[in-house]
Amino acid sequence: MEKIASFTINHLKLLRGIYVSRKDSVNGEVITTFDIRMKEPNREPALDPKAIHTIEHIAATFLRNDRKWSGKVIYWGPMGCLTGNYFLVKGDLKSEDIVELMKETFRFIADFEGDVPGASPKDCGNWSFQDLELAKKESRKYLEEVLEKIKPENLHYPQD
Repeated sequence: MEKIASFTINHLKLLRGIYVSRKDSVNGEVITTFDIRMKEPNREPALDPKAIHTIEHIAATFLRNDRKWSGKVIYWGPMGCLTGNYFLVKGDLKSEDIVELMKETFRFIADFEGDVPGASPKDCGNWSFQDLELAKKESRKYLEEVLEKIKPENLHYPQD
């Protein structure tokens, strides 16, 4: 089998950041998949599964309610390796195009109070598998250490 594109990125050099993972054409429209990398792969612990599940619920809800972006949002969800999230958006975009949106998103999660959206037995298949405080802590860390100090090396995959 041929290796898929995401497995050709050198994860030993990959930093936390926002990366264009791929672009696909669907019915003539470009769909951009972003790699929202919150942890350095293989160099720091992955995200706690409960925390990333909570991040997923809050981020997906926030993004689908954003006035400017809601009509472009296709999907937000965790990576299997638990080092980040995938964000799929309509449009031919660059990482730089969503930095402000990601700042707003992670600031919203870091400051979130109340019930986690969709965290009920009726709304989610594993509704109690949540950790709001840890999600807030991880979101603030990513916001303060990466997004608010974003550099070119956090926006473009490392060349191997």
